[in-house]
Order: sequence, then structure tokens, then C-alpha cells
Amino acid sequence: MINSQSRNPISLNGEWNAILDPTGIGEWRQIWLEKKPRLKTDFVEYSFEGSPRLKVPGDFNSQMPELTYFEGVVWYKKEFSYSLKKNKRLFVHFGAVNYLADIYLNGEKIGSHEGGFTPFQFEITEKIKPGTNSLIVKVDNKRLKNGLPGLGYDWLNYGGITRDVNLIETGNTYIEDYSIQLRKGSRKEVLGWIKLNGIHRKQALKVKIPELGLVYSTKSDSMGMAKLRFSGAFKLWSVENPKRYKVSVECETDSINDEIGFRDIEVIGNKVFLNGKVVFLKGINIHEENPYKGARAFSKEDASLLLSQAKALGCNLVRLAHYPHNEYMVSEAEKMGLMVWSELPVYQHIEFSDTAVLSKMDLMLKEMISRDRNRCSVIIWSLSNETYDGTPNRTNALARLTKVCRSLDSTRLITHVTNSQAYNNNSFKVWDSLYKYADIISVNEYIGWYIPWQGKPENTTWNMAFPDKPLFISEFGGEALFGNRNGAADEAASWREEYQQQIYTDQLKMFNTIPNLCGVSPWLLFDYRSLGRMHPVYQKGYNRKGLLSEKGERKMAWYIMEQYYKSK
Repeated sequence: MINSQSRNPISLNGEWNAILDPTGIGEWRQIWLEKKPRLKTDFVEYSFEGSPRLKVPGDFNSQMPELTYFEGVVWYKKEFSYSLKKNKRLFVHFGAVNYLADIYLNGEKIGSHEGGFTPFQFEITEKIKPGTNSLIVKVDNKRLKNGLPGLGYDWLNYGGITRDVNLIETGNTYIEDYSIQLRKGSRKEVLGWIKLNGIHRKQALKVKIPELGLVYSTKSDSMGMAKLRFSGAFKLWSVENPKRYKVSVECETDSINDEIGFRDIEVIGNKVFLNGKVVFLKGINIHEENPYKGARAFSKEDASLLLSQAKALGCNLVRLAHYPHNEYMVSEAEKMGLMVWSELPVYQHIEFSDTAVLSKMDLMLKEMISRDRNRCSVIIWSLSNETYDGTPNRTNALARLTKVCRSLDSTRLITHVTNSQAYNNNSFKVWDSLYKYADIISVNEYIGWYIPWQGKPENTTWNMAFPDKPLFISEFGGEALFGNRNGAADEAASWREEYQQQIYTDQLKMFNTIPNLCGVSPWLLFDYRSLGRMHPVYQKGYNRKGLLSEKGERKMAWYIMEQYYKSK
């Protein structure tokens, strides 16, 4: 089910009762049954009565001091009443739960979901009862060797019900999914489809765009599928003019409204074209974290806070690393004229030989694309980050995933981010077996920080495996503590702003030597929380590579990047 916000959702957000379960014993105690003492000699140790309350949406780590670095099980409970109308269906929809979620309604398990960054729902039409209903969610954010991401990653593992929870009522047959996008290479012809879910699958359908006076009629088949093909005199969505149209999708038993922009994105030779014009991708990496709160970002206000700083820097692209961010980040970026790079959490050390992992990749890909396929701001699907060529089955698994991605959405660009390039004698050898499957070659490199320069930046040379494809520098930079004036300015160990500033100055000189450069994206916008960054003086649990501190203070390197983007 897509576009849940346009379906008159009934919010279950707010305070939920919570039970902390650090040993995982709650499963054995069957917490979802909410057992009560029956005899005077009975007692219940794990009970929601008098339990702490956690805000939903929100991570649990930032809400209680004792949970700051907690990775484990927390049980949530919410009571609600609902009167279901005749011939209606009811779903409970979760924007995201990190990482494993088991859902119980009135003591009965209704489903499970794995993956912390994509939406899911379960039908509860036959499970709802008159009066008070009890919804219990077991959340487990422990790292898994066969999880996505796996055991190691450089951001805080925020656990909990981190996005909106809603009840959604539909008719017996409803519009489950739809795709309304320009045909690749066209600026006026729409190719798409509509999918119905329910018992009355053969129906008359309409797509309406009132501003254009456009009404397109079709019929669905016995499987509830209908193909769309029509043309319109669209004003195209662009960075300068982020135009969107009000669109309604209607069948005999349902209707849904959306705002959709139309644009064409493609690679021709070693350049990226937006609506037929070459575009240089002026990017910035962003984690889904509200820096001022030290908490998982989840709201429209959080999105505006983060994206407004990207606009202030002069960006036209945001790389939402390293997982699909919440819907507000995508929709607000679209309104602001920011292109979006959306990424799967296929990060570094992944068990590609495990068939269960491959199934998880498929599911997360489908959930990511399904949610955002009608968001024109999304121009790139990034399917992996810093995986390693020598990992068993890695290339085969990701080549297959790329094929699946193209079958689900052929209109967007696909990339895999690598850091496997060699750097010797001030020369880069850029090669990876994944490159032949990607539309854009994306490279993370930290010359000047993790690896010292081997010559003058402006004299760097490049040996490209695919010089006919565009190359994007997806990460670069170094760490600095805002306001730090201690130690030598030319020593990395001093964590001074001047050192970070010099890295950026040198990197920009090097960029001029890349013949097929299509864009860059510094790592990253804000300093952010990370368990792997524990220097007691300079880091204190934060990755300090941000151009902004966690308080929003601009470091010297900000101004270097701002001027560079003004010149492009």
C-alpha cells in the first residue's frame, strides 16, 4: 500500500507503554498475552502496568538515558478503539521499525517485518474487536550478521518505532499501488500502471490531472492490473522550478490523491542530463538524524531543518545515506527543488552467500521503490555502499539485484558506491567489477585524511575502467571539531578546522583533473552520533566530518564548498 498519508489515516502516534527486555526473556514470558495475577500468590514481573512511556514516532535511545547505547528488545503497547464500517477493510501501517518487528493484536500475532527503514502494513479487518484493542510491538535492534546492514556501521543504531503508525481504512477493493512517470527519454508521454487489491478487480479506472484538463480512462483486468499510456503538455520539474501537479487516481470503489512532478533523467556518454540539459550534481551526504536533539529524524520539521542547510550550501542533490530516509525527507526535497539519491543499507561487510540475505535485499529494494517511485525528486537508486570485490558471491548478488531494480523501475539511474580504487604515485586506478552494471561510477575517497597526498592535487591522474561513464565522487572530507584552535594546524591529530579546510581546498583542485566528473558529495552535512568515534576530547561519540557541528555551527570547510558550488 503506497501513499498512506493520502488515505485519511488515523494516527496511533503519541505515547506508548514500553517494557525494556535486555535479556530477551519477554518471548518466553509471552508478554503479548498481558497475563494478570489470578491468585493471591501470583505475580507478573514483565507488565505494561506502570511501565515507562515512549514517544512514537521516535527512537528509544534518545528518550531514556539508560537506553543511549542500548541494542536489544523493547516491547511497545498502544490501546485504541475503532468501529469498522460494513464492507470496509482495516490495516495497521508502520512507516518504519528498526530493526525486527513482531506485531500482536489482542494477544494474537498478526505479522513480522525485518528492515529498519521501509514501510509495511498488516490487515486487521478480521482481528479488530468492539471496544478497546491492544496493539503490542516487539522491537529488536540487535545487529545481525545476516542483517542489512550487518554487524558494523558508522552511525548510531537507533532502535524503536521510528516513523508514523496509522490505521488505514479502505473499501473491499482499493488502489494498492500505481506508477505515473514519464517514459524514459520523453518529456510528454507517461507510461505507468495501476494495481487494485480486493475481490472486485475488474473495474473502470481514471487518472485526472485537473490543471491540464487531462482525464485518462482505462480498465483493469482480472488480476486488478491496468496499464497507462497518455501524453500531456507538462511543465517539467527541475531544480529551478520544482513544479508538481495534483493528480487523482480513481476506481469504482476507491480514489487517492497525489502530487506528482514530471522530469526526465538520463546518462548520455559521460554526462548526466535532466530534462535534456547537462546537470552537474552538487551533492551533500545526510544522515537521518536531528543534530540538535541527537535523535532519529522523522518529521516534516526535521526534514526542513536538514534540507534547508543543504540548500544554503548551494546543493541540488542530497544523498540520503546509507538507507531509505523517511517520506518527509523525499517529499520536502521535491518541493525545494533538490534531487534525491536513495540508498539501500547494503553496507560494507554483507553475507552475500547467504540466500536469506539475498531475499532481504530484494524485499528492501521493492519496499524502497514502491514507496517513492512516483517521487520525481528521486533520480538515483544506490544499491550498495563500500562492498568488497573479494567477498564471496558479492558481484553476482549485486548484479542480480541491479537487474531486479531495472525490472521494477527502468526510469532512474542506478549506482553502486565503491572505495576499491588504487592510489599510487598520485594516480588513481578506478576499477571494480560492479561498474559495468552501473549508470554512474560512484567513488568514496578520503585522500588527505585516511590516505596522505602523494603529489600535488592539481597533478593527479586517472586511469578509468569505464571512461565513457560519468564519475561521481560520493564521499570525501575529514574530521574537525568546530572552534578547536589547539595543536598544529597542519596535523590531523589536532582535529583543527584549518586541517579540514585544507583537505577541501586540495580536493577541489583534484576534481579539476577528473575528465568525466559529473558531481561531488562531501561527507557530510552535520556532525553525527557514532559508536565508533570515541576520542575523549575531540569526538565524544560523534563523527566530526560534518561541514556543520551538531549545533549547526559552520566550519571553515563549509565556505570552501559553498564557493565551489556557486562556481558550478
